[in-house]
Amino acid sequence: MRTGVAGAASARSLEVCGDGSGSSSQLSKFRQQEFAVRAQRRAFALSASIEDVLVAAADRASDRLKRERPEFSAATLNKVAYFIPSLFGVGALLALFFSVSTIVLCALAVLPAAFRILVVLSPTQGPRRASCAIAQEALPIYTVIAPLHREARVVDQLLSAIERLDYPAEKLDVIVIVEADEPATRAAITRRKHRLPITVVPAPPAGPRTKPKALNIALELARGSFVAIYDAEDRPESHQLRRALEAFQSAGNDLACVQAPLCIDSDTTWLARYFTAEYAGHFDVFLPKLAEFGLPLPLGGSSNHFRTAALREAGGWDPYNVTEDADLGMRLARLGYRCGVIESTTFEEAPATTRRWLGQRSRWLKGWMQTFLVHMRQPQRLFHELGPGGFATFFLVVGGNAFVALVHPIFVVGLCWRLAFGPEGSIDAGLCGISIVAGYGPSVALAWRGLSFRGVPDKIRILAWTPLHWLLLSGAAWWAAIELTHAPFRWNKTEHGLDRPPGVASALVELSRRVAGLKRRGELPQIWIDATYNVVDRRRLPRASS
Repeated sequence: MRTGVAGAASARSLEVCGDGSGSSSQLSKFRQQEFAVRAQRRAFALSASIEDVLVAAADRASDRLKRERPEFSAATLNKVAYFIPSLFGVGALLALFFSVSTIVLCALAVLPAAFRILVVLSPTQGPRRASCAIAQEALPIYTVIAPLHREARVVDQLLSAIERLDYPAEKLDVIVIVEADEPATRAAITRRKHRLPITVVPAPPAGPRTKPKALNIALELARGSFVAIYDAEDRPESHQLRRALEAFQSAGNDLACVQAPLCIDSDTTWLARYFTAEYAGHFDVFLPKLAEFGLPLPLGGSSNHFRTAALREAGGWDPYNVTEDADLGMRLARLGYRCGVIESTTFEEAPATTRRWLGQRSRWLKGWMQTFLVHMRQPQRLFHELGPGGFATFFLVVGGNAFVALVHPIFVVGLCWRLAFGPEGSIDAGLCGISIVAGYGPSVALAWRGLSFRGVPDKIRILAWTPLHWLLLSGAAWWAAIELTHAPFRWNKTEHGLDRPPGVASALVELSRRVAGLKRRGELPQIWIDATYNVVDRRRLPRASS
């Protein structure tokens, strides 16, 4: 039995469940090419050692996008382009010395904030909840990919979470990809008892040593019609795969990916608590709104669920982009696909120390800069493929995230300088103040709304750290801009499993998050207690007379 996609909204015809081919000539041609390539790979594999096969797979993972779609690869960027963010930051600093350029700079800083407010406050019909259940025998093979590097501490937690997924074991294709020269994680996988068959693939230590390269190697081996990506510290809700399939089934053929919201469940430091606020605003408020309007989604790096055929057609991930998720979301939109958001949470751990937080955030911002530079090489083509709304989303979200973080300390210094030494009532001081508020305001508003959505208390205590958070964000942006000039493909690894609260506290935090989610979705059972019913002797007691 096969469950098809109702209401095709695109010329593409991709199946939802099963392995049949679509009717699109473009897709048929693509699959014929894939079949020929796979036949060559099988012939090579029969005559080569496993090491040779893995090295060849790693080479293909690194070069496929660069070779087949060079305009989408960060590897083909001109070296001079890597200096643009740093030069822009210096230019923004010089702009404060002239009133006209200050006005222009202020307008550019306010636009991203205005766009976010416009998107969130614009009325929509609300997300349509997919309610069609898929019969057990019709469920397709689902590939789950988990790239791990120096993650021995959290291997058991991740694999236990995957084993808890509500999906038939015989239809799960779990691929764990580990760096070949990192034995600790592989030993941790070997030590535990597994309730699911798991394929462990060693990734050859060839450059670039990035997460997207590892994902592409695993994609070569994926058997499922759908692919889910989980990070080492992830704990998805058990029904997530089924929720994703329901979303694909109830949508048109152009839905290539659905994003499950990420939620931080560690609160050991103020940085971790603020991370919770950021994620709540972004995944629970902003991304669903973008999806409702059909705008491109800058995907999160985890809990993405893809149609395998669409993902392969798009060329997979860019191994040379250190924020491969946001880049892939834009590339899918340029190819005519769209992404959605489902109601199923994945819980994560936040980097709780300033050093680890800066390392992770600078990598994210460096990747946003890479993504902006890659896609803006042909702005007219980009506008044509994304349309006005999509182009505005790309420019003000992808470009705006990095730009606003770069110029924020410039406005802070400019405001302090003009208040101390400038003429009284200076217009420039007011412009600097407006730009700072434009950064703080939408961030606080989105985070407040997201925290309320998640049922998190003490919102004022969390969001009071916003000014310090923005200064750290600016430091990460400048670090990213500088690193982009000399180490564009360096992957700043984030260590996990270091900031888990004590066992009981951790369980209580996660329980409160899950209860809030059940209550939000209307799935929390209601228990009614009748005071006139004696539970001990099971007898009705007479009501008191009034």
